Amino acid sequence: MGLVRAGGQRENRGLIRTPADTNGGCIMAAILNPYLGFRDTARAAMEFYQTVFEGTLTISTFGEAHASDDPNEQDKVMHAQLETARGFTLMASDTPNSMPWSPESNISVSLSGGADDGDELRGYWDGLVDGGTIALPLELAPWGDTFGMVIDRFGTRWMVNIMGAHD
Repeated sequence: MGLVRAGGQRENRGLIRTPADTNGGCIMAAILNPYLGFRDTARAAMEFYQTVFEGTLTISTFGEAHASDDPNEQDKVMHAQLETARGFTLMASDTPNSMPWSPESNISVSLSGGADDGDELRGYWDGLVDGGTIALPLELAPWGDTFGMVIDRFGTRWMVNIMGAHD
């Protein structure tokens, strides 16, 4: 059973937090968050994402959790979580040496919003592009939105969509 932290957040073994009501009871709402996997760069990636999205970053290592006897894994990230003022939650971990890992993925993280969010979304785009590769420039798309795709410096694929005026 997890602990309820100040601010009404429930903590599950100190690793994954989920919303809780103000009385300390668990809210059984489903939450969908990206969880990114890395071989050895989860800490650097999450620190980078913190510079892009701001927010509070928590990191637990395999060593801190006594989750691996391998001395080479003690500093690897077992779980990292970035929570932003906008309500975004991004999670990540390093893959243990004993498990297969492939940098290839058919998954992208999508950031989208209305025209009022345009400046904010462009700021995220600018941060993600730094050291990354633009797969599709952020520009007017055939469906009337501003859309672009970037692969950041850690190999994560991002899509940014800013809604345009639709009739």
